[in-house]
Amino acid sequence: MYLEHYGLAALPFTLTPDTHYFYELTPHAEALEVLVAALDGGEGIIKVIGEVGTGKTLLCRKMMNQLAPQYVGLFLPNPYVSAHEIRHAIATCLKIKIDSEVNQASLTQAIERSLMRLNEQGKKLVVFIDEAQALPDETLEAIRLFTNIETEKDKLIQVVLFGQPELDMRLRQSKLRQLQQRVVFSYQLRPLTFAEAKLYIQHRLKMSGYQGEPLFNAKTVKLIWRASRGIPRLLNILCHKALIVSYGKGDPLISIASVQSAIADTDNVSHYPVWPKWLYFLIPLVLFECYVIFSWLRGAV
Repeated sequence: MYLEHYGLAALPFTLTPDTHYFYELTPHAEALEVLVAALDGGEGIIKVIGEVGTGKTLLCRKMMNQLAPQYVGLFLPNPYVSAHEIRHAIATCLKIKIDSEVNQASLTQAIERSLMRLNEQGKKLVVFIDEAQALPDETLEAIRLFTNIETEKDKLIQVVLFGQPELDMRLRQSKLRQLQQRVVFSYQLRPLTFAEAKLYIQHRLKMSGYQGEPLFNAKTVKLIWRASRGIPRLLNILCHKALIVSYGKGDPLISIASVQSAIADTDNVSHYPVWPKWLYFLIPLVLFECYVIFSWLRGAV
């Protein structure tokens, strides 16, 4: 691979949500602030919405890693869980011994007692659910009922839903309106701006051990940013492929041609026509000629 060629200690643009590469660009820093404020405020349900590849899972893992000591965190990466399975997951997290024949009512009561004991210790449970747009309706209803467990002053369980825009569409359904009303804090992750994309690429290279001059210049970053539409996952894919192509050519830096090859080889990116340089000089000349002809015609009339 290209690691030795570019003096890297690790692959900089992997798709796994590695918090080692987390960079507090504006959208992610703001999302973290919202999450911290919402948890500290004791809100029951918090929602983070973002398109595919905008960094929701990485943000979730980052938030879990920096949870204050008064929180017990439970991460559910698989949204295809039934109401029964989510109760078991919470019970396991709370170290409740589960009898194979226990019914759901008894299990819910055991969870409530355990949450009460946790509250007496000055702690509470936070459940992080990724890809929440895929949760079954019955599971969403179970989550809503769990947020009813409270004392006179505190919610005993808080839930953070990370989902794609489809989650908002689902919550607008009449049958889920009670759950929607419980969502007190919400944040919408946006794609990165050009300036943020440039910082993002530089940061990941630096965290991977790169110390030389910038591998990607302003022109190549702009090509990648436009093609990726500012979506971090697509940025990673295009940068990784551009590095492979440039390494194959033996180039010390990433060329425009290598980036164009990466874009052509990638699905779900925006493709823009690449005009030859001489055309940029010809277009103003043609426009000027048109202006002269138009002016002459007006004078002739």
